[in-house]
Amino acid sequence: MPAAIPALPDLQRYTRWDQVPDTLATKTQLAEMDPPLKPGGEPVAQVLYHGNSYAPLYVRADAVPKRKATPAQRAALDRARELQHICRRCDTREEEPLGRGRHCDPCRLAVRLWTEHDTAQRAARELIANPSAVLVVVAAEADHDAPPASVAVVRLHDRHVLYAAPAGTAGSAERAAVLDQLDALTTGAAVVRESDRAPVNRYPTRLLDPADQPPHFTAVPEELLRVHPWAAVGTVYVSNLWRAWYAWTSHPTSGHPDMPWDGTLPWSRSTAADDDGRGLVELLHRIADGTEPVWDQAAWVVDGHGTPSADRD
Repeated sequence: MPAAIPALPDLQRYTRWDQVPDTLATKTQLAEMDPPLKPGGEPVAQVLYHGNSYAPLYVRADAVPKRKATPAQRAALDRARELQHICRRCDTREEEPLGRGRHCDPCRLAVRLWTEHDTAQRAARELIANPSAVLVVVAAEADHDAPPASVAVVRLHDRHVLYAAPAGTAGSAERAAVLDQLDALTTGAAVVRESDRAPVNRYPTRLLDPADQPPHFTAVPEELLRVHPWAAVGTVYVSNLWRAWYAWTSHPTSGHPDMPWDGTLPWSRSTAADDDGRGLVELLHRIADGTEPVWDQAAWVVDGHGTPSADRD
């Protein structure tokens, strides 16, 4: 149901059409006259319609003729109406008007995916241009429950490894030294992490667990996040940027990128955090440069209609 049109203040209200005097008419009624007319003044009353909206009423005697459109204006209007049925990207003609954005359904999905793809590149470029942005990587054995094995901090701008060390065991002096280094290197920095997906043992928050056990659904206490802000969840994930850039989608009617089901990732997951970190930073640089591959079935790659506009519809 369309939104209600409220009543105009201080004007006579009619609740039924049969109450409206013949001397009054709406804009639509005036326009349907022969010759077409338009209001010659302000509304003097209003009538309720559709149960929740009011239409302004104008004095018929004050109405003036509507200016007729020139042939050129009529042609332009006809062309505009026709274009509402034609997809601006693939030129497909639809029976119903396409509305805002003027894309058919397949192209609307393509443009939506392209927008996320384009946004990911912009985000990668901003991160790389930021001299304070760093990547924090915690590497571990492939086992889902394995404790952290090593830690690294890599500066995005110049790919420089600022810190790399064994993670140590929970509660040890070695682990405490790692936490101190992470605190020092990430103070005031834009922190990027690898993934918000499994395995859990890649999360930097694992370093804060007192028993080196995967926290699963346990939230990190607020007091620890104040001391160690690099562990906060509100950071940028390389995996999310790559997913948006790669533009794989699980269903042809989905406009949202997903992680490929086959688990293929363009970066390594080993016990050497510095090596993994370099690979992740290189991936960000490839996204920023536009050299990282895109899914070969992305709509703008295979449908022959070129790169879609990144205008949001």
